[in-house]
Amino acid sequence: MVAFTVLAFGVIVAGVAFGSAVGDGIVASKAVESISRQPEARPNIFLFMFLGVGVLEAFPIIALGLAFYILLVVVPVSSLLKGIH
Repeated sequence: MVAFTVLAFGVIVAGVAFGSAVGDGIVASKAVESISRQPEARPNIFLFMFLGVGVLEAFPIIALGLAFYILLVVVPVSSLLKGIH
């Protein structure tokens, strides 16, 4: 049971990291593309880019919190590992 929990934790963390990186890359590339088309709108584009990245970064934080909750509360891996000695 501990092995599956640790594996699930790793999958969640890897998925969150990959998804966040892809999302940040897409938002930044679209912002650069928009600025190249309309340079005068740069302040507005940057504002909405940072708002988008901020919202996008909230999901990985929530997912990591859920992963640690599963790891430490739902299946208390630390207490299970102490009993293995």
